[in-house]
Amino acid sequence: MNRSHSWTDYQERLSRVIAYVHEHLADDLSLEQLAEVAHLSPFHWHRTYHALYGETMAATIRRLRLHRASGYLANTQQPVARIAQLCGYPNAQSFTRAFRSAYGVAPMDYRARGGHVVFRAGLAQVKDAGYAVEIRHVPAVQLAGLPHRGAYMRIGQAFETSFACMAAQGLVRGDTRWLAVYHDDPAAVPEKQLRAWAGLSLPAGSSAVPPLEPRTLGGCMCAVLRHRGPYATMGAAYQWLYGHWLVQSGRDALDQPVFEEYLNNPRDTAPADLLTDICLPLR
Repeated sequence: MNRSHSWTDYQERLSRVIAYVHEHLADDLSLEQLAEVAHLSPFHWHRTYHALYGETMAATIRRLRLHRASGYLANTQQPVARIAQLCGYPNAQSFTRAFRSAYGVAPMDYRARGGHVVFRAGLAQVKDAGYAVEIRHVPAVQLAGLPHRGAYMRIGQAFETSFACMAAQGLVRGDTRWLAVYHDDPAAVPEKQLRAWAGLSLPAGSSAVPPLEPRTLGGCMCAVLRHRGPYATMGAAYQWLYGHWLVQSGRDALDQPVFEEYLNNPRDTAPADLLTDICLPLR
């Protein structure tokens, strides 16, 4: 088998499994079942996935389920028992134990006092919480990635598929950067129609190979809000950035979409310690 066919084959297998996991987080997911989706033996599938992604499939499923749950807690009023069911937990008790272990607080405490509450409370509380906006030039970054349509909290599928494509081509480096663009306001556009794009930085001299799409982000002055904490808080951070900071700053936004850069890895970083730069291009 030539190298081109080899990486294409594994890219397709990984993409199938990634899509299946994201679409079936509420269901029972076993290694044997996912091996069937990948058309590999359970032993070889798990070793291949672990070697490529740096975490076990069980850890990925647990992380994605809790990530989705944090979004429901921050942005809906769904009861905890219902959220547990939607995220693949047999009951509220097992969900609460898993959430507390990862996030350091019980689900209802996160809903009541998470970072989303700080942003929604307004300008003074955000300043007190240590958030600040820095205006600076963000250099251009050449990227390869994939579009995403639907809930922004589910953009992970586009990221993980992009990663699989680039890793199979040998384009992932220790300094690879992860960025995303969010085109639509979720308050104004139905969830199923939301448009986003997820990409990874390309090594110098390389280019995107289909199905990956090329894109350049940055190369302009930006208002940069460094956000610390779970990604579920980001919606409230955007509301504060546009509704408080921008209207009071005297600055005008450039006719380019806001983008995010993820500064550490959710696979080995506690949700409370995740760092994200939200970059609002300015005139």
